Parts: sequence; structure tokens; C-alpha cells
Amino acid sequence: MLIERSMHPGWLSNAYLVADEPGGTAVFVDSGAPLEPLFEAVARERLTVTHLLTTHADPDHVAGDGEIRARFGVPVVKGPLETGRLRFEALPTPGHKDDHLAFVANGEACFSGDVLFRDAVGGGNFEQIRRSVMDVLMQLPPETRVLPGHTEETTIGREWEQNPFVRVWRGVEPEGTERCRVGGRDATLVVWSPDYDGKGKAWVRFDDGRDAIVGGSHVERL
Repeated sequence: MLIERSMHPGWLSNAYLVADEPGGTAVFVDSGAPLEPLFEAVARERLTVTHLLTTHADPDHVAGDGEIRARFGVPVVKGPLETGRLRFEALPTPGHKDDHLAFVANGEACFSGDVLFRDAVGGGNFEQIRRSVMDVLMQLPPETRVLPGHTEETTIGREWEQNPFVRVWRGVEPEGTERCRVGGRDATLVVWSPDYDGKGKAWVRFDDGRDAIVGGSHVERL
């Protein structure tokens, strides 16, 4: 299986080209990055593009849909797919978006969209994100490559051992107790982690007991 990646310099969002073999069948996964490098790979490897898969419909993941469809005449798929020697499982992973999907290609590589990143998780509905990460993605084999919606790839095994959110959800690290404010509201900083944009990602618990995952720029550390 061949995988090519392009990343947008501003959004830091990824678009992927996945092929079963040189001269074979190929699929795009998301489109919010410069597409010319991926088009060049299609020509270089003599690939036949059949579909475009979409993890979720945020602009930084679908910006190039029209260009891909116009160039190759392919349908957009929001679900499982078999084409050529490629087989994609479509795993419902809500939290960041209600219809968010993670795609697992040939049991080897997981395109996790905006739910799981290297050292971080996506923002959105807290309980849904936790279930999508722990009950769905962390159940994949540890050697599974994780190709996220933004920046660098990782593996399920690495995130199981090193992702700060996962470690607390597993119970191998304690919840944090540092006080903070988010949007002028008092809260406790439960987890702080790096994030793909360098601004950090936080799990906070407001004083009314509600948990939330928010971008680090929203957290005022006291």
C-alpha cells in the first residue's frame, strides 16, 4: 500500500492519496491541502483514482473536493469502501463532528481526522471524544499507523503509551488539580498536552462539574 501526504502551510491540515500498488487503484482521503503534489504522485505511479473519502466536512478538510471531483470524476464517499485491492473500514468517531468517521485502510493505517492526533485529541463533545478515542481507536492493533487530519503521523501504540489524555483515561496518570479560567469561568486543569498548532490542548473541569476539551489559547493558567 502506498500513502502520500500533503499538508496545508496555514491550516496544517492533511490530504492523503492512498494506492494499493504502483499502476493500481487510488483513493483520496480529505482534500484540505495543496493537491498538486498528490496529483503528481497519481501520474508518477500511473494510478487510477476511483473515490474521495471524507472524515468530516470542516472547510480545512474539504476545500479541494471540487478540484478532485472535476479532475477525476470521482464520487465522495462517507462510509466503508472496497476498490481495487483497497478496503476501508469506516469507524463512527463522533465528538468533533456528529458524522465524523475514521477510515482504516487494509487493517494497517487509520486516517483519524480530527479525533486523535500525536499527543492530543480533538475538541468537541467531551464524552463522545473520550468514547471515540478509548472505545474505538485505542482498540485497534498497537502497530496501526495513525494518519491524522493535522500534522505528523503516529501509531496507536505510541498514543496508548504517551498521549496525555489517553494516559489519564487509562488511569495510569492522575488528573491534574491546577486552577485555571476558561472564558472567565473558574475551572480545574485536568490535562494539558501539546497540540498540532503549538498552542496546546486542555481538558478542563468547570466548577459546576462539566468537563470540556478546549484549545490551549482559551485557558488562563493562574
